[in-house]
Amino acid sequence: MSAIQFEDASRLFERDGKTFPALENVNFTVADKEFVALVGPSGCGKTTCLRMAAGFEVPTAGRVLVGGMQVPGPGPDRAVVFQQFALFPWKSVEDNIAFGLRNKNMAAEERRRRVSGVIKLMGLESYETAFPHQLSGGMQQRVAIARAYVLDPQVLLMDEPFGALDAQTRIVMQEELVRIARVNPRTVLFITHAVEEAVYLADRVAVMTRRPGRIKEILDVRAIRAAENWDRHERVEDVMDLESFVHLRTHIWRLLRDEKMALDG
Repeated sequence: MSAIQFEDASRLFERDGKTFPALENVNFTVADKEFVALVGPSGCGKTTCLRMAAGFEVPTAGRVLVGGMQVPGPGPDRAVVFQQFALFPWKSVEDNIAFGLRNKNMAAEERRRRVSGVIKLMGLESYETAFPHQLSGGMQQRVAIARAYVLDPQVLLMDEPFGALDAQTRIVMQEELVRIARVNPRTVLFITHAVEEAVYLADRVAVMTRRPGRIKEILDVRAIRAAENWDRHERVEDVMDLESFVHLRTHIWRLLRDEKMALDG
């Protein structure tokens, strides 16, 4: 069973008395424990897709399902990581991570066990008592991801989580996400504008058209890795030298360029 399913999902928005189609008949799936990256031109509806999977918005037509059930709204089976870290500045790293568990009234001993485990997973040892302003951007995003992971969600929805980071920190966080996904896999829908990031991280990359957004093409990166005998657990700079990686990146850029040119008329 697919963890996330979009079935002819469309979304209309109203502004100033006019109706604007954001998405039109979107169809794709994210299988259990699969990592799918969604790329497309600005304004094509990538984030709207993620918000519908999260339950923050509902499709105007069609359906979005998680675990075979139509999404009725936000739920504990899904966690969202945004571009902005959205940490509580007055809470320590440990308390930020534990926030959701406290809201679930989890017993203190179990809460401490979970928080300790995810702190180790994210490489946040010795930062437990630090406050957000004392951390770098990359470390703050680790805390945000840890806060999502500690809830043990089936689905992780990530909306450009590394978009606010500098280039070097972004590469480090990409490598960390690959490591975490290998140790503690989750079903991931990942929104990004960075083609290299999508190809490096994802099992499959779904390319969207200009607005109203539809799925233009889905590329099976995992199959290419297997055929070319390389994987995403290598360093980014090593993978970047591979001809297959460059070819795939170029193909996606051409798809996006065609959509941008059509959008510009």
